Amino acid sequence: MRDVLDATPYDALLLLSFGGPEGPDDVIPFLENVTRGRGIPRERLKEVGEHYFLFGGVSPINDQNRALLDALRKDFADHGLDLPIYWGNRNWAPYLTDTLREMTADGRRRILVLATSAYASYSGCRQYRENLADSLAALEAEGLDLPKVDKLRHYFNHEGFLEPMIEGVLRSLADLPDDVREGAHIAFSTHSIPTASADTSGPVEGHGEGGAYVRQHLEVAGLIADAVRERTGVDHPWQLVYQSRSGAPHIPWLEPDICDHLQTLHESGAPAVVIAPIGFVSDHMEVLYDLDTEAKAKAEELGLPMRRSATVGADPRFAAAVRDLILERAATERGEQPALCALGALGASHNLCPVGCCPARAPKPAAAGVDSPYA
Repeated sequence: MRDVLDATPYDALLLLSFGGPEGPDDVIPFLENVTRGRGIPRERLKEVGEHYFLFGGVSPINDQNRALLDALRKDFADHGLDLPIYWGNRNWAPYLTDTLREMTADGRRRILVLATSAYASYSGCRQYRENLADSLAALEAEGLDLPKVDKLRHYFNHEGFLEPMIEGVLRSLADLPDDVREGAHIAFSTHSIPTASADTSGPVEGHGEGGAYVRQHLEVAGLIADAVRERTGVDHPWQLVYQSRSGAPHIPWLEPDICDHLQTLHESGAPAVVIAPIGFVSDHMEVLYDLDTEAKAKAEELGLPMRRSATVGADPRFAAAVRDLILERAATERGEQPALCALGALGASHNLCPVGCCPARAPKPAAAGVDSPYA
C-alpha cells in the first residue's frame, strides 16, 4: 500500500505567478496592471506591447503554469500527497485575490505558497509577499475569516531545480557543431534589476554589492558549470549576464547585458555560446523575446553559433522538488527537524523572511514574513 505523505498543518498549495496576456486585447490592460503607479505613458506601453504582438498577443506563461499545475497534481497523486492546488497571478487572471477568496470559501485554513521565482529579490519575493498582504486585506475588508498563509523557501539550489537545467545545458552543447563545441562559452542569464535593489536583496546581514540576488545566481551558475565539467570532461568558460532591463537610463542596473556580452565573446574569439536562462522558471515572454529573438539576432549578426538551453518548466524533477519542499516545511511547522535539500555552499534559505529582507521601495505590509500583519 502506498504511504500517505503528511502535509499537516497545511491544507492547500497556492501557485503564485506573474500572469500574462492571453490575446491581443489583453496586452495593454495587462501592461497597465504591471506598471500601475509608475506613471508610464500609454504610448510606451504600446511599444513594449509589440513584443507580445509578435507572438499573437499571447504570453506563454499562463499555459506554462497550467502545465506545471498538471505536473504537480500528477506527482502528488502518484506519491500519495493529498493536497489541493490552486493558482493565482499578480497581474492577470486568475487574480490572486479571487483565488484566495475561493480558497477561503472552500474552507482552506493553512495555505502554503509556491512563487514562480527561485531567488531573493524585491520583485521575486518581497513584492509577492506584499501582493499576498494586499489580497488578505481585501478579504478582511469583506468580513471573511482569513487563512494563515506561508511561503515556501527559495529553491534555487534544490537538486530538482538544478538537474533539469544541467541537462538542458548538456543538450545545448551537444547540439553545437563538433568544431566549436569544446570551446563554447556558457552565458548564464537572469533578469537585470537596479543595483540598489540587488545590493539590499536577502537578509540585512548579507546586504552589500549584489546582495543575495547575485550570490545565489553565481552559486547556481557555478554548480551547473561544475556538473557540466564532471559529465563532459570539458571546463567551459562561463559568465553571469543579465537581460530585460526596463528602467530609466540614469539608474544603474546589473550588467553586462546579454547582447553586449555576445559582442564581447565575438571580439575575444569565442567559437560558440550556450545561453542558459537560470533566472527563469519557465520559457515566458522575456525568454522568448529577449533571448530567442533579440539575443539570437545579435548572435546571427556576429556569426556566433548560439544555442539556448531550456528552463525548468514543468519537469517532473521540479514537481518532485516542490513536493519535497512542502513536506520539509510541514515537518518543520510540526516541530520536527527534517533534512533540507540544498546543494552548494549557501545552504537552505530561511522559511520566514526576516525584517529588512529585500526591503520595499516604500514601507508596505508583507505577508509570510517575521513582520507580517497576518501571522
